[in-house]
Amino acid sequence: MPDEPTPASDAPASDSPTREATSRDAPARRPRRSRRRRIAIWTAAAFSALCLGFAAFAAIAFQRAHLDTVGEVAFERPLRIPPLADTRIDGDGRRVFELELRRGSAELRPGTRTETYGIDGDVLGPTLRARRGEQVRVEVRNRLGEPSTLHWHGMHLPAEMDGGPHQLIGDGATWAPEWRIDQPAATLWYHPHLHGRTAEQVYRGMAGVFIVDDPGGAPRGLPSRYGVDDFPLIVQDKRIGDDGELDTSEGPFSPSGIVGDQLLVNGTPGPYLEVAHERVRLRLLNGSNARPYDLGFADGRAFYLVATDGGLLERPHRTTRVALTPGERAEIVVALRAGERAVLRSFPKALGMDVWNRRFSGADDALDLLELRAARTLESAPPPARTLAELPAPRVPADAPTRSFELTSASTIDDRSMEMERIDFAVERDRREVWEVRNSHGLFHSFHVHGVQFRVLEVDGAPPPPELAGLKDTVTLEPDQEMRLLVRMRDHSDPNLPLMFHCHLLSHEDRGMMGQFVVVEPGGEPGTVPDRAHRHDE
Repeated sequence: MPDEPTPASDAPASDSPTREATSRDAPARRPRRSRRRRIAIWTAAAFSALCLGFAAFAAIAFQRAHLDTVGEVAFERPLRIPPLADTRIDGDGRRVFELELRRGSAELRPGTRTETYGIDGDVLGPTLRARRGEQVRVEVRNRLGEPSTLHWHGMHLPAEMDGGPHQLIGDGATWAPEWRIDQPAATLWYHPHLHGRTAEQVYRGMAGVFIVDDPGGAPRGLPSRYGVDDFPLIVQDKRIGDDGELDTSEGPFSPSGIVGDQLLVNGTPGPYLEVAHERVRLRLLNGSNARPYDLGFADGRAFYLVATDGGLLERPHRTTRVALTPGERAEIVVALRAGERAVLRSFPKALGMDVWNRRFSGADDALDLLELRAARTLESAPPPARTLAELPAPRVPADAPTRSFELTSASTIDDRSMEMERIDFAVERDRREVWEVRNSHGLFHSFHVHGVQFRVLEVDGAPPPPELAGLKDTVTLEPDQEMRLLVRMRDHSDPNLPLMFHCHLLSHEDRGMMGQFVVVEPGGEPGTVPDRAHRHDE
């Protein structure tokens, strides 16, 4: 008989491995799945803890970034007034200044000495003063131990005398620019402009005021006796460690650079100024690297704004606040009563930013800066004249070319960073141009142009407010704001040596938020920036 199939139940165990294999393999697979689940849980827990830790760190940093010194400043030190620089008239009729860049130390925080950089002193520099029409020569000797430059911010002069990044002064070398002053009376200033190192050298103390006077003197009612009723106020902030050293770190959340918690006026912490006149003129300069100020008085008193970057306004503007971002200047005349005290304060100002950028740029802060102490009897002084200067309305020719600039990040303009060898465009000598500058970045920027004082035509399509109606070389652009500027380079053409346009938040400038242009003769073309352009090594 043929063999019958063997029933499955009688099959040998070795011929049916499935059940036994399954029972052996299952315990091995479950631990692998369990390990994966545990790893996933641990990873999620670690990520959550990291996020919570970062959130807590950010929250603490956000809280600590707020600075409020209202009512907390003792005002125990007399305000240091920068001395007027020594000067002489040489055999060629030039007014000659001699300056030395050097290292030193100063008491920037009460009771602590800090290593600093200075010009003819331990910190900051003397005030240079000259008249319109004079030929000036400034002999700058570098004893810093490192290269530097000295830029004449707001001055109309040839590119080779500008003191920008192309006029490098080697250690031990002397640079002696000279030019004829041909612009209205104004409060200008000077500071290093070494590409990539500007922020640090200014922060360490290198800056000073340059006053240009009109030969005919000041208008009636405008105080003009330097150090008597006319005072420069260089407002800066620093961060100083427990060891007394300057902290040059920007912090993990700073969008604009170094924002310090030690406020100084003319290098003096907690200063007071004794006043002997009913009215005083204060020449305000925001000499900080990044911090904005909205300046007024603690009691809300009104004062007259009489001048901005490039000189006098046409008429005094009565106000209670004047906002300055880095590089900007303003002159105000304030009245005092006998025996009273008045505190100059910086108030919070949003500048169009979101809450995060506002906090870490210092725009939320309230800061007491200087106490004015009026004597028991004051010398009488009239108010400023109703007309201070002749300022014709800006005229835009029908054929004026228009250039557009977009502030695109903290290191770029028009999505390009600075290159020393690149000339971005040429401007024809004595031709008016309209520059349209738009800020598409989420932070405020301070836009500065070398070698010129321009006029603001419009702010977001509207006429400029009174504080922007005069001559300017630096303007503040809030996020999504646009300005139209009338720019005219009257003379001093040079197709090879460029002038700069850049953000005056100095960390932004150092990162590359800067460009270059040259001034050419009508119909001319830009040339080529020479290697080591005008470096002075001897």
